[in-house]
Amino acid sequence: MIKINDLAIPTLDDVDFSAKKVLVRIDVNSPIDPKTGKLLDDSRLRAYNTTIKELVQRGNSVVLISHQGRPGDDDFVSLREHAEVLSKYLEVNVEFVEDVMGPYARERIKKMGKGEVILLDNVRLVSEELIEASPAQHAKSYLVRRLSPLFDGYVNDAFATAHRSQASLVGFPIVLKSSAGRLMEREIFALAKIFNPEDYPKVFVLGGGKVLDSVRIIENLVKKRMADRILTGGLIAELFAVAKGLDIGKENMKVLEKLGILSLVPRARKILLAGGPIEIPVDFKVEKDGNVIEEPVNRITGVIKDIGSTTVGIYSSFIKEAKVIVMRGPMGVIEDERFREGSKKLLEDALESPGYLIIGGGHMISVLGNANVNSSKVHVSTGGGALLLFLAGEKLPALEALSISSSGMKV
Repeated sequence: MIKINDLAIPTLDDVDFSAKKVLVRIDVNSPIDPKTGKLLDDSRLRAYNTTIKELVQRGNSVVLISHQGRPGDDDFVSLREHAEVLSKYLEVNVEFVEDVMGPYARERIKKMGKGEVILLDNVRLVSEELIEASPAQHAKSYLVRRLSPLFDGYVNDAFATAHRSQASLVGFPIVLKSSAGRLMEREIFALAKIFNPEDYPKVFVLGGGKVLDSVRIIENLVKKRMADRILTGGLIAELFAVAKGLDIGKENMKVLEKLGILSLVPRARKILLAGGPIEIPVDFKVEKDGNVIEEPVNRITGVIKDIGSTTVGIYSSFIKEAKVIVMRGPMGVIEDERFREGSKKLLEDALESPGYLIIGGGHMISVLGNANVNSSKVHVSTGGGALLLFLAGEKLPALEALSISSSGMKV
């Protein structure tokens, strides 16, 4: 059982899934070529090997359920190819069932033998799956009422969709014995490290272009006093520099104005006045007249593209002393090799530090590249939106539902 905040989440170690029929919610939502309808990236599918193999080895019959895209979008396709890819990685035949909860799907599930694995078609073919509602409401949905009697238990391994309150995520735990899968377990363990007051100092490295999201995260971190240091880069660093009254140059102010970021200056000032442990760069790597130079934060004349070398040194010293490091978003314009150094160096130092490192998906994964990762001290989140919302102080309905299931509480 993993405890996080006021939730107790059961894992596969807490629930007896042996020689049972188990429904497993995964998230294989992947980039799709709009012209061919084929998968462009299958990394998400590889992530479920551990959970599915373990359940099969325990002698269970496993039914997988997932979504792909949204109705009306180019990536809203059948999961037939997903089943083929899963078969390849699992080295077990994953049978595709072109149905979700109709007579054909239910009959096939009833006839499953020990160790068989099937993947139902795109769950968003069922309109109920597009509705956000409470676990109690979804427990009464047709999807849950038609499928749940066929199963002995339910496993949720889809952390990336944990922020959704949809039938396949929150309805089944109310009526079936349930647990988190191994991928979900790793994500919750990482979140628990962030929220555990005994794991300190905690350093958050926040960059990238999603400034409003970062401001919301910082507000929650400061309010709950979860961060010992918040190291900023990218546009969020420019925002806080302006909030501190620094002149970052006309060109950079134009960029912030064009992106609507200047409207966030009052919120950034409020965070600073509340004593937020915000660090901004002391120097930046800028582009000026086609040249790349470094300039101190109080004398910026070029267009900011990355943090400077002095800032890298200061930030690295904080990272090396941290017990928990959370990195979300790059420090500069990493698409241009000239401005990748700040993000790369901080990530290298974080990997070499004794602290537990959580990489919050997105662009930082691309910076990680083929670097060797020690899974016992490094967690690369698959969460994206779920991780972001949890850090911003919002509840994750899928975790709430698993906790309700473990307590046997009526809803």
